[in-house]
Amino acid sequence: MIHDITTLFENLPGADLMIAGLDDVAAGRETVAGELVKIGSPRLRESGVNVDVSPEAALDADRQLYRLLSASHGLAAHSQYNALVRQLVSFERALAQRIARESRLSPG
Repeated sequence: MIHDITTLFENLPGADLMIAGLDDVAAGRETVAGELVKIGSPRLRESGVNVDVSPEAALDADRQLYRLLSASHGLAAHSQYNALVRQLVSFERALAQRIARESRLSPG
């Protein structure tokens, strides 16, 4: 199985955003990318990605993301939020498919 995050995420939709979000979460920065990673943290952990986020922070991340988007996009926050969540879901599905494929192809 692939262990390097950059290699694991390579060419997946939204990989740059997710890598930035992981960096932001690790540094304690409250950013759009970081809140998106917090929202996706349960599935990322299932995929073997270490995300240091409490369950409470993960549950509150959707509200935090919307608050950040409202501050920067005003009335367009809702559409921005939906687009980012769709991108997260697309990323999570692609990552799960990559990991499943790697596990089928790896010997033993």
